[in-house]
Amino acid sequence: MSRMSQTEFIALIAMMFATIAFSIDSMLPALPEIGLELSPDDPNRAQLILTAFFLGLGLGTLFVGPVSDAMGRKPVIIAGASVYILASLVAVYAQSLEVVLAARVVQGLGAAAPRVVALAIMRDLYAGRIMARMMSIAMMIFVIFPAFAPLMGAGIIALAGWRAIFWAFVAFSLISITWMQTRLSEPLPKAKRRPLRLDTILAAIREMAMHPTVRLSVLAQTFCMAIMLSMITSVQQAYDQTFGRADEFPFWFAAVAGVTGAASLLNAAVVVRIGMRRMVTWTLAMQIGFSTLMLVLSTLPLAPNLAFGMFVAWQASVFFMAGTALGNLNAIAMEPLGHIAGTAASAFGAITTVLASLLAAPVGLAFDGTTRPLAIGILLMSLAAFALMLRMARVERRV
Repeated sequence: MSRMSQTEFIALIAMMFATIAFSIDSMLPALPEIGLELSPDDPNRAQLILTAFFLGLGLGTLFVGPVSDAMGRKPVIIAGASVYILASLVAVYAQSLEVVLAARVVQGLGAAAPRVVALAIMRDLYAGRIMARMMSIAMMIFVIFPAFAPLMGAGIIALAGWRAIFWAFVAFSLISITWMQTRLSEPLPKAKRRPLRLDTILAAIREMAMHPTVRLSVLAQTFCMAIMLSMITSVQQAYDQTFGRADEFPFWFAAVAGVTGAASLLNAAVVVRIGMRRMVTWTLAMQIGFSTLMLVLSTLPLAPNLAFGMFVAWQASVFFMAGTALGNLNAIAMEPLGHIAGTAASAFGAITTVLASLLAAPVGLAFDGTTRPLAIGILLMSLAAFALMLRMARVERRV
C-alpha cells in the first residue's frame, strides 16, 4: 500500500469522525415512527435510542485508546467496526424497543474505535503545525456533517422506512474500513507498541480525581455535554409536538447546527486574549440567561411564530455554548496531564460521556409536549457548571 496523500488522509479521518454524528443525528427524524411502532404506550421512550448510544460510546472510549497502543491501530478500528455493524443488523430486525436500545449501546461501543483511534493515527503520522492544520480541516468537516445528517435520515426514511437507517450505518462503516484497509498502512509498528495495563488506566483516573482543576473541568464538561445531549434528545419532539413543524425539522436543524462551527471559529480567534476559563464561564452565564427566559416564556400564551422563533434562538445558543465550552474544558483538563495524555484523554472522554448520557436521559423522558422540562433541565445543569467554573477560578487564585 502506498502512502496516502494528505488530502485523502484528511478525508478518511473526517469520515471516521463522522461515524458518531451520522449515528446520532440521522436517527432524529426516525424517533416518532420508532416510538409509535415499538413503544406505542409511551412513544417518548424512543429518545433513549440517543442516550443509549452515548452510554456505549463512553464505555468504549475508556478502553479503545490503550488497546490500540498495544495491538495496533487498524485491528482495533476493524474490530470496532465489526461490532458496530453487527449491532446495526440486530437493530434492523428488532421487534421491541428494548432490543433496539441494547443494540444502540453495543453500537456505541463499536463506534468508540474510529472516534478515539483516528486521533491516535493522526498523531502517529504527523506532528506540529502540519498536524494542527490537518486536524482543523478534518474537524471542520466533522462539524459540518451533523447539519446534513437529519436530512439524510429523513430521505432514507421517506424511501425505505426507519429500519433502512441501520442499513445505511452498515454501508457507511463498510466503506470506511474498506478504504482504510486498502489505502492505509498500519501506522503503529510493533516496535512502538506498549503492553495493555489496567493499572495505568486506574492510575490516570486517580490522578485526574486528585487534581482540583482537572476534577472541576471534568465535572463542568459533563454538565455541558449533558446540556447538548438533552437538547438533541428533545429537539425533534419539540418541533413536532410543541410547534407542529416536524416536516421542517431537518432544515432548521441544519441551519442551527452551523452555529457550532461559527462558535468554534470565534473561540479560536479570541480565546488567546480572553482565556479558556473565562470563555467557558461567560458562555455558561449566557446560557443561564437564555434558559431562564425560555422557562418564563413557556408559561406565557405567546403567538406560535414568536414562540417557535424563541425556541430556535435558544437551540442555537445551546449549540453555540457547545462550540465554545467543550473544547476549552477539554484543554483545561488535559493541560496538567501531558505525561499521561493518551490514557487521560480516554478516561476523560469516557467519564464525561457516560455521566452526560445518564443526566440527559431523564430530561428527555420528562418531555410533556412543552419546552418547560427541557428548559428546567438545561437551566439547572447550566447553573451547576457555572458554579464549578467559579470554584475553578477560586482554586486558580490560591495556586
